[in-house]
Amino acid sequence: MLEKNKMKTSLTLLLVLFGLSGRLSAQTLYVDGQKGSDSARGIISAPLKSLQKAVEIAKDFSGNEPVTIKLGPGLYELTDRLNIETRNIGNNAAKYTLEAVIMPDDTAWKPWLMPIIQSVSFNNNKQYFDHCAGIMAERANVCIRGLKFTGNTNPAVAYYYPIEKDTTTLTNLEISQCYFIGDRYGSVIQGAAYVQGPGIHVDHCIFYGCKNAVLGFQNLGNFSITHTIIYGAYECAIWYGEYFTKGSESPFNFSDNIVSHCRYFWAATKGHDHAYYQFKHSIISDNEHYVGMQDGHGGVIPLPAPETYTENDIRKTAKIKLVEVQTDGFPADYLNLAQGSDGFDLGAGLFKSAKK
Repeated sequence: MLEKNKMKTSLTLLLVLFGLSGRLSAQTLYVDGQKGSDSARGIISAPLKSLQKAVEIAKDFSGNEPVTIKLGPGLYELTDRLNIETRNIGNNAAKYTLEAVIMPDDTAWKPWLMPIIQSVSFNNNKQYFDHCAGIMAERANVCIRGLKFTGNTNPAVAYYYPIEKDTTTLTNLEISQCYFIGDRYGSVIQGAAYVQGPGIHVDHCIFYGCKNAVLGFQNLGNFSITHTIIYGAYECAIWYGEYFTKGSESPFNFSDNIVSHCRYFWAATKGHDHAYYQFKHSIISDNEHYVGMQDGHGGVIPLPAPETYTENDIRKTAKIKLVEVQTDGFPADYLNLAQGSDGFDLGAGLFKSAKK
């Protein structure tokens, strides 16, 4: 009997250790804010509950193999900054993907199935100035896909950035098929993506009501914004260039976008030659100003002199109409282009496949 108990105890211990080992070596973690548990293994049949727990577990991964965190439908509140990292954070690290279980182009996708990321954190970053960051890319090769970001509801936070990348040498941050929806009178988004370093790529995103959409600063290169809608940025749609320190800037691919009803379309760097700016195949219409200049104090001012840049198929007169939410709830294509709107030929908006 004693021998049987010893065998049973050993077997139980073995199973526990196997379970822990399986969780720590796994490269895909599932999170379900409604049905999960943070004591679960993080597999599809036993998902974690919080995004914070999944990110904490992934920090122990080597980073030499792809890491994926899949989020189920629900609201995910950030009570502090989420640092995306693994043991290997360098430019040779494998891709780290944070994405929805059901992506916008999947046949099962519905607006209410999209994971929502909302911060309630106080200021959690002192880089350059006190502010709040939601998700911080602390490693190379991060991909964020299929999520909806809203503002920070903490009334003590003046500057909130849902996605931030402070590292200037680590490369590649991809942001794809995401909503960024701010409310200037409530949950403010100061800048949806506050990024530095080479390899920043934004595609098929919608920025609506954010004070600024994309702010790109030091050591930029291989930078692209494509097939994206920026609407109602009440300071500036895009900042691009060496704002905090002097240095060389590199051009990027700006094409197939819609920028409308913003205060400024563009904030160039003070005192630099921007002849390499190339704006292509886009609609930039009904904005209060076109290209402005960073004033060196965190604001945007009119250009003191004509700027040099290249435009190819830029339409500055257009009627942009977005799909609005009516009394019967969220349409499947809300905040995408409505039927009859100019710009349908650009393919800008949340979906990469045919319109829903």
